[in-house]
This record gives sequence, structure tokens and C-alpha cells, in this order.
Amino acid sequence: QGSANATSPTPSPLTVDFQAVLLADILPTLIIKLSAPCVIHKLPYGFRVLFCALMAATSFLLVSFSSAMWMSILGVIFASISAGLGELSFLSLTVYFSRDVLSAWGSGTGGAGVAGAFLYSGLTQVGLSPQVTLQIMLVVPFAMLISYFFLLAPPPTLPQWREKQYAAVVSEERQQLMDDSEEEEQGESTPGNRSSGPLTPKEKLHVIRGLMRFVFPLGLVYFAEYFINQGLMELLYFPNVFLSHAEQYRWSTLYQVGVLVSRSSLCCIKIRKLWALSLLQGLLGGAAYVNTFYFISKESEDRHREFAMAAASVGDSLGIALAGLAAFPVHRYFCSL
Repeated sequence: QGSANATSPTPSPLTVDFQAVLLADILPTLIIKLSAPCVIHKLPYGFRVLFCALMAATSFLLVSFSSAMWMSILGVIFASISAGLGELSFLSLTVYFSRDVLSAWGSGTGGAGVAGAFLYSGLTQVGLSPQVTLQIMLVVPFAMLISYFFLLAPPPTLPQWREKQYAAVVSEERQQLMDDSEEEEQGESTPGNRSSGPLTPKEKLHVIRGLMRFVFPLGLVYFAEYFINQGLMELLYFPNVFLSHAEQYRWSTLYQVGVLVSRSSLCCIKIRKLWALSLLQGLLGGAAYVNTFYFISKESEDRHREFAMAAASVGDSLGIALAGLAAFPVHRYFCSL
């Protein structure tokens, strides 16, 4: 908004805007991840990807042409919607392929962080304005559509443009369900007694309870990571160097290299004791992410796996949202000095 190149080492009210951007970046994602897994199965994957690409393109355009802070915040919100829906959709999509694709997904998300950080920092460093840089980034949603609709080879069972049909429910099973309906009303049925059809609310609750041992460590790792890297990093300033304060903050995104390395670690090492990664936060943040979803995919029942992958994606977003909220009093304290 014009003040991004300030070189003052003293925290200013602008840091409150930074925190507002962080919350605008994560709260829509968090809301989507909390609510969408219960209803998203009604929307085929083709529509989801198209919507995500549209939201991403809109966000780049809004921020690049922004003339006020509220327009920039709105652009960030659109990007957050795209990211939240995209992450839970693609994690759910992995159940239609070999489990090895989770390793590629981890490397891809880590690589996206590195590419985004270096491209923005590099292009602005060589003299391009942030506005032009963001307009160049419009190639990203376009590439997303090309890669999904033309490069990906989807299996026949993947619901692209139609709601998934459960053909396995034949007349004999319907008759059995009718015979068992009285028992179900009395609460005697178990969450895993059905082998086909959409999950019932009772089954979804059962799956969510089982995911807590994965979601809590993941959320704790991301809380620590974002509280440090996005909550406190902009308060640091090193005087008498060739980079301005704003440029120093942009290049602090070099930690994304660590995210790429750790999210690519699944092919080398698998870590089942996820709680240990909460104690070794930092470079292992990406390892916590990719191992969480690998073991959810491995240990979930076939019938529950697609929902479980989407529901567990809330873990990192919850940690990031709490980190943004926790950083507010820290910034207010430094601004008052």
C-alpha cells in the first residue's frame, strides 16, 4: 500500500496490518476445512478445481489492482478460499491413486512455497513492482487447470462432473437395511457396519474422534512455526545492510526451503510417533504434515479414507490461526515501546 518499503527498525501500527493479513489468509481456510468435509462430497472434483482456480485468479487481480487496504485484504481472503478448498479436495483425491502420491503431494506443496517465495522476492528485487509481479502470477491458476484437466490421468471411479454414485447398493442390501432399521433406531448398529453409500453423521463423528491423535500434533507444530515465522519475524530488523526492512522480511521466506526438504522426506523416512515432531518444530514441520496424512491414509478404512483426509486437513490451519491470534498482543507490546 505504498509504505511497504519503509526502513524504520521500530515496529509501527503497520504491523497490525500484517497480522490482519495473516488472519485473512488463514481464517477462511479454517472455516472451510471445519465445515466443508461434511458436505463437499456432493460437489464433484471438476467443479472444485475450477472454482479454486477462479478464486486464485481473482485474488491476484484484486491485490494487484488494489488502491486500499480493504481491497488487499479481500484479495487475500479469495486466495485463502482457494487454498482451503484446494487442499482438502486434493488430499481427498489422493485416495483414488496409489498411496505413493502422498509423497509427491508433500514435495509439491513444499516446492510451491519455495517457488512462490523466491519468485516474488526475486522479481521485486530486480525492479518489478508488486503489482506487475502479482499479474505475472496469474499463470499459476492457469497451469493448475491445465495440469488437472489435461495432464492428470484420473481413474474411472473419480467423480469429475457428476456426484458420486454408489452402485454397490443393490436390492438385497436395501432389503437388509430395511430389516435392520429397527436395530439402528435403537442405537445397536456400529459405525463400521455399512460397506457402501455416503457416511452417516454418526460415522463421521466416529472418524473425527479417531483423527484427534493426528490433528493435535500437526496443529501444535504449525502453531509454533507460524508464530515464529509470520508472527515475530517482521519485528526483526538488521541495520546497515543492503536490504531494506521490507526486503529483509520478504527474504525471510527462505525457511520455505526447509519446508520443501522436510515435506519430501516421506520417500526416505516415515515417522509414526508424530508427537515427537511437535517437540522438534521447525525443519520438521513439513515432515509432520506429510507423515500425518500418510498414516491417516494407511490406517483409515477404505470407506472412511476420503472423508478422513479432508477432515484432518484442518490441523495445520487451526495452528496457524491460533498463531495469528497469539501474535496480536506481542505486536501491541512492541508498538507501545
